[in-house]
Amino acid sequence: MIYTHTCHGTCSRKIEVELDGDTIQSVKFYGGCDGNQKGICALVAGRNVDEVIADLQGIRCGFKMTSCPDQLSIALSEAKEAEETEEE
Repeated sequence: MIYTHTCHGTCSRKIEVELDGDTIQSVKFYGGCDGNQKGICALVAGRNVDEVIADLQGIRCGFKMTSCPDQLSIALSEAKEAEETEEE
């Protein structure tokens, strides 16, 4: 399942998340710091959704109330919820 999240409060505009059950298959950021986004995507691919959410949730960027990693945790939470709803 591919889920699209619109970012709020970050340089990145959108995140696409592909899940296979509880495993992250791929992540793609649109906008933001290219190298950092590629690094985040490489580090989370193949990992458990809940573990990544716990690792990234609440990370802030400078004085902002959120960050690209925090927005990814939100996207993953939404994608997981959407996938669980779809299975019912």
